[in-house]
Amino acid sequence: MAVWIQAQQLQGDALHQMQSLYGQHFPIEVRHYLAQWIEGQLWDSVELENPQDELKAKRLLDSLVQELQRKAEHQVGEDGFLLKIKLGHYASQLKSTYDRCPLELVRCIKHILHSEQRLVQEAVGSGGGGGTMDSLSQRHQQINQTFEELRVSTQETENELRKLQHNQEYFIIQYQENLRIQAQLSSLSAVPAEERTQRETSLQAKRATVEAWLTREANTLQKYRLDLAEKHQKTLGQLRKQQTLILDEELIQWKRRQQLAGNGGPTEGGLDVLQSWCEKLADLIWQNRQQIRRAEHLTQQLPLPGPMEELLTKLNSDITDIISALVTSTFIIEKQPPQVLKTQTKFAATVRLLVGGKLNVHMNPPQVKAVIVSEQQAKALLKNESTRNDSSGEILNNNCVMEYHRTTGTLSAHFRNMSLKRIKRSDRRGAESVTEEKFTVMFESQFSVGGNELVFHVKTLSLPVVVIVHGSQDNNATATVLWDNAFAEPGRVPFIVPDKVLWPQLCEALDMKYKAEMHSARGLCDDNLIFLAQKAFSSASINPEDYRNMTMSWAQFNRESLPGRNFTFWQWFDGVMELMKKHLKPHWNDGAILGFVNKQQAQDMLMSKPNGTFLLRFSDSEIGGITIAWVAENPNKRLVWNLMPYTTKDFSIRSLADRISDLNHLMFLYPDRPKDEVFSKYYTPPLSKAVDGYVKPQIKQVVPEYPSSGNPTYMDQAPSPSVAHPINFAIFPPISDPMMDADGEFDLEDTMDVARHVEELLRRPMANQWDAGRPAHCFYAPNSQLD
Repeated sequence: MAVWIQAQQLQGDALHQMQSLYGQHFPIEVRHYLAQWIEGQLWDSVELENPQDELKAKRLLDSLVQELQRKAEHQVGEDGFLLKIKLGHYASQLKSTYDRCPLELVRCIKHILHSEQRLVQEAVGSGGGGGTMDSLSQRHQQINQTFEELRVSTQETENELRKLQHNQEYFIIQYQENLRIQAQLSSLSAVPAEERTQRETSLQAKRATVEAWLTREANTLQKYRLDLAEKHQKTLGQLRKQQTLILDEELIQWKRRQQLAGNGGPTEGGLDVLQSWCEKLADLIWQNRQQIRRAEHLTQQLPLPGPMEELLTKLNSDITDIISALVTSTFIIEKQPPQVLKTQTKFAATVRLLVGGKLNVHMNPPQVKAVIVSEQQAKALLKNESTRNDSSGEILNNNCVMEYHRTTGTLSAHFRNMSLKRIKRSDRRGAESVTEEKFTVMFESQFSVGGNELVFHVKTLSLPVVVIVHGSQDNNATATVLWDNAFAEPGRVPFIVPDKVLWPQLCEALDMKYKAEMHSARGLCDDNLIFLAQKAFSSASINPEDYRNMTMSWAQFNRESLPGRNFTFWQWFDGVMELMKKHLKPHWNDGAILGFVNKQQAQDMLMSKPNGTFLLRFSDSEIGGITIAWVAENPNKRLVWNLMPYTTKDFSIRSLADRISDLNHLMFLYPDRPKDEVFSKYYTPPLSKAVDGYVKPQIKQVVPEYPSSGNPTYMDQAPSPSVAHPINFAIFPPISDPMMDADGEFDLEDTMDVARHVEELLRRPMANQWDAGRPAHCFYAPNSQLD
């Protein structure tokens, strides 16, 4: 309700704008009496372009109608009688209006709420907040102030034009009077001489007076015309400057935010503010254009010596250029197509014309066409060069008619079911792979404004798109997109990006991407970034200043393998993100995973801690792997042991929390947190009772320990002090293969993954597996019946 309370304090033009949001489509009385309820609903959770969300919208509509009916029923007394009838009427009206299109109600209310918030913020910003106003508020205040100045100057030229027209009409009347006098003088030849002399003297005196007035007035009219042209010239200069500020700064910044959002940056924000500015520009430009054309008509109606004709032609040309730039620049992509685009896969996009409603383009809705073009074709298009091939592929369902939403005033085309049927690739350069080749989806349309007075052919290009044909290419394609989104500069030639960037710049991009994938505010800390720098540059330095001025090339990022590995830096980092995103996101957000720690660092950290202390770190040698390092007592000395890395496949068999629960010798998560305090909320609940005489088997992980002599024993035979497991019976013989190296560490080549071994054993003939023996790698609860 806070927004509505503030909205009621608006004054002047802001109040008028707020009132104009309401009407029969959504009465202002409904907003007033249900203010708290309306502001408490999750309108933004409904995706307007998703038909599946129509059910959500329907529930919101039904709830709104019920709230109105309840409010109406509570009205009592004489004063409440009329309100009761009115609210009941509004409930029926909204039900009948939106029952078949509930998404339109959501669109309407979202537009109203966002517009009210904008108007309130603008009012607060212009209310003398002093030094607390940030730069954004100052810029917006400056733009709004300039619009007010332009409105005033446009009204002044309108008044001047009317005055000029009135004076010119009076001048023409007097000019006609002069012609009448001239005709009377010419007709005096038929009048008697005495009378002719008397009348001729009178007419000549009158003609002299009129001609003197006409001469003076002609000079005055010419001055009025020149003054008006000068004022128009000044207004056009202000309009051009304001338009540059909005299109080349505010709109470009919005597009840049949209591009960074592709890397996981904050959302670009709505277009309502930009659309309101562009509509104001369109309105003012069109008013001034009409004034200039009327001035041209007056000049043609009464030609006077001087430079007016050339001046007005120049003004008309300038203002046509201004409106053309506005229209072509405000044809934008509101929802980008996916930047990694797989063939034969459905995708969507939305284009919008920000000035479509104001210029009445919707009166004859234009059609928009989408085609995919290569980087070279995009360059040629921007240079207005013709290309032999119109496209580099075939997109199905690539035509769409723009729709006008009256409640929000938006004109847009929603492509919901496009699919890339085929792609034509160009010859690649050098070491470039198919996942480095960039395309773009071009949207184009043609429409007219002012009754076919001006015809526009508009085009807009999507962000770079990498086309793949198989999911295995997604990793490298994502690298191309991330590099382009992070380091592209506004106004570039498609799609040029620097070949190398400073390490801190890359860190910022990686941190943004990582936080987005984790859906967490916990990103990459300084220690994590030092670890990544060591990996990227094969360095041992732990001083962040040593990396501040270092650069990383695209080849180092995702073309050349890391030293001693068969994968690139990006492939390793992306593997970590995939593992975390699919299985370990909650543990990262809880702070349970250190992750970016190498083997030596883990050893140094753990050796000073009590036995049973462990930490989780990402594998250096395997893509998308994570390992457990722990400190334990050996007969001869304390050692830090490392388990063979787990991967996505392992966690699809048994979760990390359950694996840690299985290993009773793991007691404290580094530095000193009891493991159950951290992981118990993620443990799988105990199995239910037997059904139809069967008990479902449960996989359990154990780790064998091999002393220097004697038979193998197991670290996990003692129950955990905090987690008691059910009694289990061995059904597999012990494994005699050694798993540890001479120093008591699990070697990455020699150790094996327990879960994989389970799967292998389960495939062996059952007859050889019934020998009694001591507990081995996997335990099962006893079956009451065996098939």
